[in-house]
Amino acid sequence: MTDLFAQEPSAPLAEVLRPKVLDEVVGQSHLLGEGKPLRLAFQSGKAHSMIFWGPPGVGKTTLARLTAHAFGSEFIALSAVLSGVKDIRAAMEQAQQYLSQGKHTILFVDEIHRFNKSQQDALLPHVESGLFTFIGATTENPSFEVNSALLSRAQVYVLKSLTDDEMRQLFRRAQASAIGHLRFDEKAIDTLIGYADGDARRFLNLLEQCNTAAGAAGVEEIDAEFITNALSLNTRRFDKGGDNFYDQISALHKSVRGSNPDGALYWLCRMLDGGADPRYLSRRIVRMAWEDIGLADPRAMQVANDAALTYERLGSPEGELALGQAVIYLAIAPKSNAGYNAYNQARAFVKQDKSREVPVHLRNAPTKLMKELGYGHEYRYAHDEPHAYAAGETYLPEGIPDPGWYQPVPRGLEVKIQEKLKFLRGLDEAAGREK
Repeated sequence: MTDLFAQEPSAPLAEVLRPKVLDEVVGQSHLLGEGKPLRLAFQSGKAHSMIFWGPPGVGKTTLARLTAHAFGSEFIALSAVLSGVKDIRAAMEQAQQYLSQGKHTILFVDEIHRFNKSQQDALLPHVESGLFTFIGATTENPSFEVNSALLSRAQVYVLKSLTDDEMRQLFRRAQASAIGHLRFDEKAIDTLIGYADGDARRFLNLLEQCNTAAGAAGVEEIDAEFITNALSLNTRRFDKGGDNFYDQISALHKSVRGSNPDGALYWLCRMLDGGADPRYLSRRIVRMAWEDIGLADPRAMQVANDAALTYERLGSPEGELALGQAVIYLAIAPKSNAGYNAYNQARAFVKQDKSREVPVHLRNAPTKLMKELGYGHEYRYAHDEPHAYAAGETYLPEGIPDPGWYQPVPRGLEVKIQEKLKFLRGLDEAAGREK
């Protein structure tokens, strides 16, 4: 087997510290601890197809390489970002050549979600024939991004971001092997861990930048101020089209729905900090007002719309304050999904129901012929009735009983709406008894 872990003399720190054996892996104890699934898979002595799903820099590529090393297999790596059908075909030919030599192959496809359906389908026959064992890595939910046929043939392992303690463990390993000449105070280490955001590769790259900057400045004592001034620090991990994006907007929406203003503010700021488009956030905030507050507090829609308009006028960062205050208002407002539910029920009913005629008394009668046909006949003008309500009148097509889709909740303005509807229903019942 080729030495998978040979490095160039000037290899990056992340490559120098890449684990050579399973016990050197930092993190993923839920998979690699004693008796845990991936540890057992390694101990079984038999490779199986798998997909590693997790954020960047948590060891997906490392685990794929270790799998090949553990099972004495040849390792072929493809990047779905850079590879096409020609590369897949070449990998198949290489695996066939290894097989003719009595060697087993592990084919690793990084960013497997970037392969289209036909590219993923091209792997299937070879996975089934046993030409190679397939390992895919993805930052996206494989349920949505990997073909079901391929997904059903692979075990999915979910990898997690490294914890602060695990980052410190990684820091100690880096100090022992490469940067022992530098002395970091505790706040400096905390700053680096915070900027790494659970990404081991980013953490080691930041340490390497520190080492370069310290050498240029001729210093060996590293504090938080030095890190802030010397390094080019990126924002937190955030993929505008990936799972992080949708997970965080979901958390924002659920915090508003759960009446937790601090949680709503946290997720709003996390998304803004990560580079989310404030205009997208403003549209989602307007949606929240209609979906989760509704008629319990109609002012919520106005606040949400005003916040969106304010952002359009002021831009960033000033306009973001309006979005922040909007989510606070929505979070503390009384909640009602009665209107949302009523709308969805009505849409579902209409979609499956037949086409029904508009009742004659509700039809418009702008011409003489229409009047002669009875259009608008016996229509009762509500404003001329007591309480401006035509008690007992019907407004649905014939054959549809009162569906009762809208059911106000006992919160906010809908308490008053509920009282009014109860009063009007009483008038209907009285009118029915008089007939």
